[in-house]
Amino acid sequence: MQEFSRRTFVRGVAATPLLAAVPGSPAAAVSPPLRAVVNTAPDTVPLTWLEDTPGTNVGSTWGVPWPQGAVPADSPFALTSAEGTAVPVQSWPIGYWPDGSLKWSAHALPASAPLSSSYTLSRSAGTPVGTAVTVAEKHDTITVGTGVISVVIGRRGSSLIRSITRGGVVIARDLQLVSLRQTTADDEDERRTSRERLVGTVRKVTVEQRGPVRAVVRIEGDHRRRGRSWLPFVVRLYLYAGAEHVRVVHTFLFDSDGQREFIAGLGVRVGVPMRDEAYDRHIRISGDGDGLLREAVKGITGLRRDPGAAVRTAQLAGRKLPDPATWDQRVTTRLPLIPTWGDYTLAQLSSEGYTIRKRTKAGHAWIDVDAGQRAGGFGYVGGVSGGLGFGMRDFWQKYPAQLDIRGADTAEAQATLWLWSPEAGPMDTRFYHDGLGQDTYPEQLEGLNITYEDHEPGFGTPYGIARTTELSFFALAATPSSVETAALARTVRNPPQIVAPPAHLAAAGAFGGLFAPVDRSTPDRAEIEDRLDFLFDYYRDQVESRHWYGFWNYGDVMHTPDTDRHVWRYDIGGYAWDNSELSPDLWLWFAYLRSGRADIFRFAEAMTRHTGEVDVYHLGRWAGLGTRHGVQHWADSAKQQRISTAVYRRIFYFLTADERVGDLMHELVDSDRTFLALDPLRKIRTEPYTPDPHALSIGLGTDWSGLAAAWLTEWERRGPKAAIAEKKLLATMRTIGRMPNGFVTGSGLYDLDTGEFAPAAKTVSVSHLSAMFGQVEICAELIALIDMPAFEAAWLQYCRLFNATREEQAAETGAHFGNLILKQGHSRLTAYAASRLGDATLAARAWREFTSTDGYTDALPWRTVPLTGPEVLNPVDDAPWVDTNTTALYGLAAIQNLALLA
Repeated sequence: MQEFSRRTFVRGVAATPLLAAVPGSPAAAVSPPLRAVVNTAPDTVPLTWLEDTPGTNVGSTWGVPWPQGAVPADSPFALTSAEGTAVPVQSWPIGYWPDGSLKWSAHALPASAPLSSSYTLSRSAGTPVGTAVTVAEKHDTITVGTGVISVVIGRRGSSLIRSITRGGVVIARDLQLVSLRQTTADDEDERRTSRERLVGTVRKVTVEQRGPVRAVVRIEGDHRRRGRSWLPFVVRLYLYAGAEHVRVVHTFLFDSDGQREFIAGLGVRVGVPMRDEAYDRHIRISGDGDGLLREAVKGITGLRRDPGAAVRTAQLAGRKLPDPATWDQRVTTRLPLIPTWGDYTLAQLSSEGYTIRKRTKAGHAWIDVDAGQRAGGFGYVGGVSGGLGFGMRDFWQKYPAQLDIRGADTAEAQATLWLWSPEAGPMDTRFYHDGLGQDTYPEQLEGLNITYEDHEPGFGTPYGIARTTELSFFALAATPSSVETAALARTVRNPPQIVAPPAHLAAAGAFGGLFAPVDRSTPDRAEIEDRLDFLFDYYRDQVESRHWYGFWNYGDVMHTPDTDRHVWRYDIGGYAWDNSELSPDLWLWFAYLRSGRADIFRFAEAMTRHTGEVDVYHLGRWAGLGTRHGVQHWADSAKQQRISTAVYRRIFYFLTADERVGDLMHELVDSDRTFLALDPLRKIRTEPYTPDPHALSIGLGTDWSGLAAAWLTEWERRGPKAAIAEKKLLATMRTIGRMPNGFVTGSGLYDLDTGEFAPAAKTVSVSHLSAMFGQVEICAELIALIDMPAFEAAWLQYCRLFNATREEQAAETGAHFGNLILKQGHSRLTAYAASRLGDATLAARAWREFTSTDGYTDALPWRTVPLTGPEVLNPVDDAPWVDTNTTALYGLAAIQNLALLA
């Protein structure tokens, strides 16, 4: 690795001419010119599946970036398969450059399209879809047709989906959300425990997309019973042209303090009419891998008398049986004596085990069927004339989950997907310790000196957090074969995703141009690439060996290892769950952008789903803020913009056009108002401070970067608050640029109305954390978009000086920056300045900072050590020198330095 320190790698960025502000924009009078661009877009973009070509086409939605100024916003698009066949595609804009050109387009593939190993997207008129999605609205219902199924959605009441019909046959009806509310935890006096069932009630329904390929319906409501309401929800239904299924994205918000009431069950329930004879009704439940439980409600295999091989074979395959009159009559005459099994339950109460049991009906004994490790989360109930397939993504990963089938022997079965299993006991979200001796700020801050935890009474609350789960419901014309069932289960577990290649993502200038495709062309580059792979593989394997799974935990990783116990510090204050500390989200997404690796995408996707929902408040007094790392995701009293920041969600959104993540980013546009509700510096201020809406003390690092990310995203998406977002974004940029020391000033007094920072004195206040929560990435995007020389100069000054000598810092700003750490992570700031300024000296310094300062260096072993019992509970490959802070910063620095200085 010493070779890099002796070389100069510079990609100079020439100054660009100026353009006038966008005519008619809300801030045209005060906006700086946009950066002029002379870009061309490729005529075609190759597209592939993230993983292998799927076995089942359920449709797919994806995003594609375009160079600035190259593609008109209303540009048409066409899709062609690898075989040269024109494929229908629906396209729409999801991001714009400030000059109005298209920045990101979204596209949808119909489920009716023939599957191909790859596709080509071109900027030309496409072929129309044969049978388009239709949306018909009435005063109390919305009916969506895919050409295969018709789905009736209720505008009010408890049935989100009133019916799913295929070929004139009702396959499912009355899809409802259900919850069980319990008033005590399971370790308290059971005599005082009460449990009640609440049902989701629809308050608002909105059609967000009408086809022709893809329809999206948003349903909002809450769970109610006898005047009590709780657990607000947002559910989106996705239907693709030619699809036989409905994709459901279910989000609930936890509007309880978690102290006096507990979720004892949370699920989605649907009725399935049963028309066939009991021996022609079938149950399918997926187990480990492609494993399946295949049974009939009234089984005729294994009997003392044989109905005939053809009959047994047909039942096992799920086909209609011959007339019983043709069977061996010793079976036919005794059919009423064969039990019918109406109820089945699969309970996944941990990531390592599930059980299946069944009974004939309620009030009768359960019998054990089998057990396994990790169930696929897919089931089927129905018969030869049709039935319902239903499944939950991340089923075992987000345990405790459960599948129930009830009444399969009656006229209507019920299938319930439990997001939280009723058999697991109530969900306990109480604060994990009592915080004795921490009633004042000085005592609370002492927690940082022993457990690295900042605790404040009343702040360790889950009120306002959320969780999103993806489900699918397939209206099938007949009982699927074993091969078909296994394919559906795989589709639910890993929904097919179309992607653009890293080369196109990089060439389009996506996300500030801070990455380049993987390049192993030199020994030095290959060594860095090997180390990047090592770090990701290590975390992927740690999730498995440390069992970082569970309803509230899946998607996050731990912060710091305990090298004595050979565990991560899961039980020690702020060293436990990471909660996006120092941007592992960005490390993972940039690692994907440059590599195209499917395993990295899925890892980052799970983290985005987790950190954007669980680690952030969406209701209550801290809505818009996230919680610092801790033993519980909501435990620490530091509620901050640096965790909720939209910069951690942007990449997933633009790659997938995911509406729920779009909601999360839109929520943050007004999060500057959270500084009125909670002063992030309240525990360390020495002077009196009362929040003033016209002079709010806001940090120019983690605070402003979080706000800027939300404003930028709303502006480029042209969201409902785009005008105010643009105004505040540009006003803060402009007034930061006016400060004598720019970002080095540390904080400023912010006006909620004007979006401006007040004039500031020439002061120095620099933190090692200021730029490490997405500010590097946001500033790179802003500078690429907006020609504002003073702002760029302020940012480049910060980039140049953070790792500079004390003498250099003092000479330029009036004082040195103190004892700073995280210099390896900040090497990418030096690299950015070198790239923008074309400065070879800075480039060489950046590589020295990356290879020979704090962080991961050549001196480390770069390997794992296998550990087994009795040293550890479970076998694990351990690298005790790895921690998440350093990993995230090393990863981002390596990726960005390679891109900027090559």
